[in-house]
Amino acid sequence: MNSIKQKQISNELARVIAEILGSEARDELLKTITITGADVASDLSSAKVYFTSLSPLDPTSLEKELKESAPYVRTLVAERMDLRHTPELRFIFDKSVEYGNKIDKIIESIHQNDN
Repeated sequence: MNSIKQKQISNELARVIAEILGSEARDELLKTITITGADVASDLSSAKVYFTSLSPLDPTSLEKELKESAPYVRTLVAERMDLRHTPELRFIFDKSVEYGNKIDKIIESIHQNDN
């Protein structure tokens, strides 16, 4: 598959899943989740969906919750996206946001020590 087309599908998938979780999820925990991106396999058989959350729960329990809701979310994605095959969804906690916050705190502490 063309890599540009693959990126377009990945972006659209992330947008659709974010919309589903934000507006149609019955579980309030799922509404705290922010989708940060998606990577679709070249054959569209699977997709890694990256997320972050402001919830105090640990990422493992959030991944478990999303794994349980994945078939429902996939069904809604199939209804909204014009794809021959809807990929299997695998949710992965995005550590980059957490890492960025940690770096910001380190830089801030360095600047405070300079003053």
